[in-house]
Amino acid sequence: MALSLCFGSDRKEAIHELKYSPDGNFLAVGSNDSSVDVYGVVQRYKKVGECVGSLSFITHMDWSSDSKYLQTNDGNGKRLFYRMPSGKEVTNKEELKGIQWASWTCVSGVEVNGIWPKYSDINDINSVDANFIGQVMVTADDYGIVKLFRYPCLRKGAKFKKYLGHSAHVTNVRWSHDHQWVVSIGGADHSVFQWKFVPDRKLKDTLHIAPQESLVDSNSDESDSDQSDVPELDSEIEQETQITYRRQVYKEDLPQLKEQCKEKRKSAASKRRERAPGNSIRLHFVHGYRGYDCRSNLFYTQTGEIVYHVAAVGVVYNRQQNTQRFYLGHDDDILCLAIHPLKDYVATGQVGRDSSIHIWDTETIKPLSVLKGYHQYGVCAVDFSADGKRLASVGIDDNHTIVLWDWKKGEKLSAVRGSKDKIFVVKINPYMPDKLITVGIKHMKFWRRAGGGLIGRKGCIGALGRTDTMMCAVYGWTEEMAFSGTSTGDVCIWRDVFLIKTVKAHDGPVFSMHALEKGFVTGGKDGVVALWDDTFERCLKTYAIKRAALAPGSKGLLLEDNPSIRAISLGHGHILVGTKNGEILEVDKSGPITLLVQGHMEGEVWGLATHPHLPICATVSDDKTLRIWDLSPSHCMLAVRKLKKGGRCCCFSPDGKALAVGLNDGSFLIVNADTLEDLVSFQHRKDVISEIRFSPGTGKYLAVASCDNFVDIYNVMSSKRVGICKGASSYITHMDWDIRGKLLQVNTGAKEQLFFEAPRGKKQIIPSLEVEKIGWASWTSVLGSCCEGIWPIIGEVTDVTASCLTSDSKVLATGDDFGFVKLFRYPAKGKFGKFKRYVAHSTHVTNVRWTYDDSLLVTVGGADTSLMLWTYEMEGHRDSRQCDSEESDLDSEEDGGYDSDVTRENEINYTIKALSTNIRPMFGIKPHLQQKEPTLDERQGVVRGSRPPVSRALPQPEKLQTNNVGKKKRPIEDLILELVFGYRGKDCRNNVHYLNDGADVIYHTASIGILYNVATGSQSFYQEHNDDILCLTVNQHPKFINIVATGQVGDSADMSGLALKDLVSSYSGNLATAPSIHVWDAMNKQTLSVLRCYHSKGVCSVSFSATGKLLLSVGLDPEHTITIWKWQEGAKIASRAGHNQRIFVAEFRPDSDTQFVSVGVKHVRFWTLAGRALLSKKGLLSSIEDARMQTMLSVAFGANNLTFTGTISGDVCVWKDHVLIRIVAKAHNGPVFTMYTTLRDGLIVTGGKERPSKEGGAVKLWDQELKRCRAFRLETGQITDCVRSVCRGKGKILVGTRNAEIIEVGEKNAACNILINGHMDGPIWGLATHPSRDFFLSAAEDGTVRLWDIAEKKMLNKVSLGHAARTVCYSPEGDMVAIGMKNGEFIILLVTSLKIWGKKRDRRSAIQDIRFSPDSRYLAVGSSENAVDFYDLTLGPTLNRISYCKDIPSFVIQMDFSADSSYLQVSTGSYKRQVYEVPSGKQLVDQAVIDRITWATWTSVLGDEVIGIWSRHAEKADVNCACVSHSGINLVTGDDFGMVKLFDFPCPEKFAKHKRFLGHSAHLTNIRFTSGDRYVVSAGGDDCSLFVWKCVHMPH
Repeated sequence: MALSLCFGSDRKEAIHELKYSPDGNFLAVGSNDSSVDVYGVVQRYKKVGECVGSLSFITHMDWSSDSKYLQTNDGNGKRLFYRMPSGKEVTNKEELKGIQWASWTCVSGVEVNGIWPKYSDINDINSVDANFIGQVMVTADDYGIVKLFRYPCLRKGAKFKKYLGHSAHVTNVRWSHDHQWVVSIGGADHSVFQWKFVPDRKLKDTLHIAPQESLVDSNSDESDSDQSDVPELDSEIEQETQITYRRQVYKEDLPQLKEQCKEKRKSAASKRRERAPGNSIRLHFVHGYRGYDCRSNLFYTQTGEIVYHVAAVGVVYNRQQNTQRFYLGHDDDILCLAIHPLKDYVATGQVGRDSSIHIWDTETIKPLSVLKGYHQYGVCAVDFSADGKRLASVGIDDNHTIVLWDWKKGEKLSAVRGSKDKIFVVKINPYMPDKLITVGIKHMKFWRRAGGGLIGRKGCIGALGRTDTMMCAVYGWTEEMAFSGTSTGDVCIWRDVFLIKTVKAHDGPVFSMHALEKGFVTGGKDGVVALWDDTFERCLKTYAIKRAALAPGSKGLLLEDNPSIRAISLGHGHILVGTKNGEILEVDKSGPITLLVQGHMEGEVWGLATHPHLPICATVSDDKTLRIWDLSPSHCMLAVRKLKKGGRCCCFSPDGKALAVGLNDGSFLIVNADTLEDLVSFQHRKDVISEIRFSPGTGKYLAVASCDNFVDIYNVMSSKRVGICKGASSYITHMDWDIRGKLLQVNTGAKEQLFFEAPRGKKQIIPSLEVEKIGWASWTSVLGSCCEGIWPIIGEVTDVTASCLTSDSKVLATGDDFGFVKLFRYPAKGKFGKFKRYVAHSTHVTNVRWTYDDSLLVTVGGADTSLMLWTYEMEGHRDSRQCDSEESDLDSEEDGGYDSDVTRENEINYTIKALSTNIRPMFGIKPHLQQKEPTLDERQGVVRGSRPPVSRALPQPEKLQTNNVGKKKRPIEDLILELVFGYRGKDCRNNVHYLNDGADVIYHTASIGILYNVATGSQSFYQEHNDDILCLTVNQHPKFINIVATGQVGDSADMSGLALKDLVSSYSGNLATAPSIHVWDAMNKQTLSVLRCYHSKGVCSVSFSATGKLLLSVGLDPEHTITIWKWQEGAKIASRAGHNQRIFVAEFRPDSDTQFVSVGVKHVRFWTLAGRALLSKKGLLSSIEDARMQTMLSVAFGANNLTFTGTISGDVCVWKDHVLIRIVAKAHNGPVFTMYTTLRDGLIVTGGKERPSKEGGAVKLWDQELKRCRAFRLETGQITDCVRSVCRGKGKILVGTRNAEIIEVGEKNAACNILINGHMDGPIWGLATHPSRDFFLSAAEDGTVRLWDIAEKKMLNKVSLGHAARTVCYSPEGDMVAIGMKNGEFIILLVTSLKIWGKKRDRRSAIQDIRFSPDSRYLAVGSSENAVDFYDLTLGPTLNRISYCKDIPSFVIQMDFSADSSYLQVSTGSYKRQVYEVPSGKQLVDQAVIDRITWATWTSVLGDEVIGIWSRHAEKADVNCACVSHSGINLVTGDDFGMVKLFDFPCPEKFAKHKRFLGHSAHLTNIRFTSGDRYVVSAGGDDCSLFVWKCVHMPH
């Protein structure tokens, strides 16, 4: 066996490398301890030499071909040479020169320099192997990549091909002996890969044979390093790739920044701020087109209009009328635009932190879908599929992510990282919508959709060259043909992924291509438009864009011949061309060229001046041009002049004949305003001239401000400098003259406001009061007390760059760094004035100017190169067209008044039941935690319950006197909810609806949805909610009949830390407390869908869409989130913060699935669901005199996009779209809490708060326009009626009131029928059941005692006491009722006549419990004053106290008499139960006597007999009430968690077994069995509701 030949272990460390010498005589072994041992093979592997020279472990070794030398690499990257076999180190360079190596596996050495990147010295290449014959080598590295290089490669950063497959480190790689294969092994992936080597000459063959097999390259990627032979990048492309679209602050950051400035806001809010101005502006015309860094962004629409973009505006231009319409949904630079195949919709992508793509209709200018969530920083390319259903987009993030969308649904289908370098174009294959191509810098890739990803393949160039930078691409006449234009002027023709030919098309880059039915059109940097046949064989025609060819109807002048062409599109018999210089031209097929649109070229525009008496303006830009624009309806550029340098400011002389221009090199010129020829020029400064101004009147002086902190004053006539203003500590930003031409006001970059006197320039100090009095010829300043209000709250991150005052000094327009144009009232004193704000520019608005007659505002947009004209619209003269201002962000202070009900609803704190704490102020140790004293029995060693059957002692008496003695007692096994008396109208609204044509009514209270049958009065219940329901709505669509949605209270906090198991286990897991919406069938109570929300705290409003498929919900979280659900799937479609204050209601328009309106505290917003995005507009008040944003409470809808909102002051606002057009003053006297739109006839019902009068009523029925109405009075006998819900059925109106009544009003006869009554305020503390009939009494905080009939299912009577009632009790015969009040008084009524028999007030604090003794002789009255008073009823109605119980440790909770009327047990607020003698009031302490008492009733929650009712989890919450059944064997309790529990009685063992029944809100206050144990009645604290449960007895 050769294996056992020899085993040498001379080293302790791992052996990394071993190699036989080529002649087979020696074996070199390299180890981790830095040396190489040499063994002689013939000498039976005796060690013959050692190479010691490395300081680190040996990584690689190679022998020379003659076996005389060895080279090694070590962990430090050192390369050393040794003479063999001795192992002596060779240092002489000469000796090494001629060595031939037998193999090459070393990673360091001149021959392999190229495998390392240029500028890094990382050690991540694990293995190399050279193939000397093929002159190539392979490397393996830590990134799982196998690379193929040429050998030798001497210069660092050589080109390579890379192959992926391994997952992590590739540890070794070797050629096979015949160099056909490469074998690589992976470290962590434990795999061996075998690669076939395809030499160069073969590559050519394979291409010809079988492109399909694509043996060519296993997904090889070109290397990233720069080729030495790359042609120069075209300057224009170079420039474009260097543009950065990153922003310091994005518009999306504004809300957060504002939040951070909340404190500032608060301090300012206390002062009264100036109102926003009444007048407004509307975007009228935009000069400019974004061509310098965008391409293929210009198209004809269906109707022959032209659509393109500039700044943040999508423009639809009508060339016949020379008018523009604008899509203003974007808020930052639009970078790309694509048109739908039907030419009616466009997609535009913008810059943004989470940048969005908007798809909008060019006809209506309305958004259809907004896509976001996947692109950072911006979207640079978009394309529609041929069927129009899909959209592809590319981002400008570092990976240039590519996303494929289903745009209508707003869903991402697939996404993938595109490329490290910039991608310019994405195109979807017109024949196969799953395929697309992207082109960009050295990038041409073919993608195929695979599920949620995209698989990409590089274009195969084969031997024809390398991937050039591609600037544009289109698909051709079959699905496999594609064409791309390169940066060198070629058109590449591709079949599948293979390049089959290139055609020279232009000088310089080909920027644009467009495919026609038969042929192509291309445009390039050379300014030529070329028409080609369908194979690029022949060029059919070329058009050169030259000034000479311009047609007379052009809207401007070409700046240069042959401008670089960036976009081409065909249609309507013309070719549309967009140029880099910002021009849009229309080329007629016969040759003439019309210029349609023009703007400045790349570079920032700052200089702007309007003419003193003509509608023209001048602009000057960093693009080194000065231009004159016509502002009249012809909207064209009148003149242009090229300057030697860029400029930042300009100004007309007062007579309009001269124009001064300040340049960026410190010089300035004065030119003739008509011809733009020089009059004079000066240069006294080195830095930028930042502002230039003629003095008013004759224009004698010219003030010239520069960035080196000086203002020079020149005398215009003598052309001499006459003064210098010194003293500014920073560059000058703004300048204004006073009317006399004597005083100059100057603003500087250090926010100084300085004054100088002309002509010498002497500095003046002027107090701010005086500044206001001075008449200024112009006002463009942004500092001083008159302008304090124009600075935003987030002034640290944005500058107000420009301002301009109207000539009547009423309105100040400003421009800022966020691209906002704002209008303020002047003077804008006080911080944070209110304004109107307009978005159209993208980043900095660098200058704003009013025209001489204030009819237009002209603004320029810095880097977006655009010039925008805005028409100035006077208040009230507005046409009904939409205006697009946004009101200022800070809401007004006036909200239309105060109303207690609104305040209650707004401030209510909805806590979830699981977190409720005790309702009574108890103190002390809970019963189940108290140490028990041993009873007499225990002291005698007798265990209770185990008494010997025969005993000399007396038998233990019954704990409770039982009424049905003789009958077999049957325990109760279950409780079934039978009736609920209560309706939540106090703080919820719009929650009573008709179902089944008015036969049934649906509403809610506590956590129960109730279906009430009007004819029979019977109720059925939906009991799946585990906490209070706050809102309810009914689906109106016939397909979803009787479908109801209800939203509940909840808590999004992590509940796990709380000991909620008691509660939660009865629900399910911790999710139980998350707020949820249930959608259910009202008839069979089946839950159809549960929507778990992100709305922490709860859901306060729900609404179904017109088709019934979508559900809208509003949360109570601080952002008042609005969410749209597909409820059948349980899927959330869209969600967005609604408003920073409470939103009360949000409702879909009855005819829409996308439009809805939300109203709330000082809030009304009009929303659109676009795809998966929610877009909103604030309601605009400005068109109506003195309209103020009030708190809005309700909403209804009319035809033609009318919306009605009810306000807190009783007015109803009428809105058209989102503009207020009319106010129905005092529709109600108090707040309009509810409105209902009847779908079948459009009539509207409103409900409000009113005092009933002859004319007025709290319910009104209106016509469709809310012009005429009829009022209905509710005959409830209340002083004021407060209506919280209305609904209209056939001939009837259903009304829910604040007082928990549900009333049906007949439309014809106005008759009222009260269907449901309830207590209006809680808690309901008092509860008493009749001794023999199924009646019961309830007494509550609302000052009423009510008598209820279970059999008739209704309230029989109610007595208003005028004070809150706390407790109530029947006498043993049922002929008298005692009522204890909160103020310490008690009353005794005779049942038959309801007359008062007697009343008394001996205490000043609340009566907690009141009891007749079983013999009807005594009345015991327990109060909060730690006392029980006894009254002897036989002495008549004078009610004199005969005695009272002393030493009660705390307030009284419950009292029970013994069956013989001689004892009273009292449970107290300190968790102690005590027994007293009647009537002496002495405490009984002998436990043995107490144990033998038989009680007439048991309502105590304390005592050993009921210790088992206290749950483990009652740390913060209590058991509030208990009642033992008349049979004496069951016990029901009510607790702070709102649970009813059923126990056996007695239950002396702790934590006894029980059944739970949910339904009440937090805090059950009282509970009783009715006579014969037929029902249990429970009374709610928070929910003001009475629940009647039917007892199910066990069968005999």
